[in-house]
Amino acid sequence: MTDHLHHHDHDHTHHHVANYDRAFAVGISLNILFVLVEAYFGWQADSLALLSDAGHNLSDVLGLLMAWGGFYLARLRPNQRHTYGLGRATMMAAMFNALLLLIVVGSIVLEAIDRFAQPVPIQGGTVMLVAAIGVVINGLTAWLFMSGNQHDINLRGAFLHMAADALVSLSVIVAGAAFILTGWTWVDPAISLVIALVILLGTWGLLRHALHLSLDGVPASIELGSVRNYLSALDGVTEIHDLHVWAMSTSEIALTVHLIMPDGHPGDDFLCNIAQALHHDFAIAHTTIQVETGDQPCILSGHPH
Repeated sequence: MTDHLHHHDHDHTHHHVANYDRAFAVGISLNILFVLVEAYFGWQADSLALLSDAGHNLSDVLGLLMAWGGFYLARLRPNQRHTYGLGRATMMAAMFNALLLLIVVGSIVLEAIDRFAQPVPIQGGTVMLVAAIGVVINGLTAWLFMSGNQHDINLRGAFLHMAADALVSLSVIVAGAAFILTGWTWVDPAISLVIALVILLGTWGLLRHALHLSLDGVPASIELGSVRNYLSALDGVTEIHDLHVWAMSTSEIALTVHLIMPDGHPGDDFLCNIAQALHHDFAIAHTTIQVETGDQPCILSGHPH
């Protein structure tokens, strides 16, 4: 048996991640400022919609901080105790972010139910003005993460939360306008329940995805059957087994596989070409291939992989 370990060059990944340092810094700063403004005016206007949205924005600030911390840890070099590095911290950051938002959803719902029982008039003009500022700030922050949200769940989480916040702020404007026009006090807690539903829908997918990756699930971007078919069709390969694909971080994917090649080891060039093809076609960065001639059964070949 012959082992071949191929490591894809990390430089472009680290450079790509580093590009978001400024986005995190700007997004966090803007949202901290907005949380303070929104909480103050929500308290002054006695608006649950503004206060709940401020709480949501505060949880997003904490989520952005955790995501940024995860990216920092992911860039640390592998060492004797962490041979893969600390890329999995990005999954933990996404999971903590989602759990935090679920707690926020619960608090918003409880407060909204209380407001339905004891209605309180609000200052519609103040609510609409502050929410309009929120549309701009949340929309700008979402734009900062737009380019990265397709390939990394941390960036996707940041983008989706900020985009949802912009929509939520629009709904708060609607609540303020409805109160000014009708005087209905139930609109404010009703909008808060809509906010809670928006957060819940966005957060559930993020939590499910982060949990799936943390349990070494196959990343959503990988069609395992296609990878299996590609490897099985390689010249000289009669069978494959023990195929595993998992995420090392929210942006790096690894693969291990055993190839049975009765004609003998094909040489390093063959293995390098496979690693390059897997990286190009499937974005798999870390490939470990074990070649077997089939003379002796591999102890792993009986596993249902």
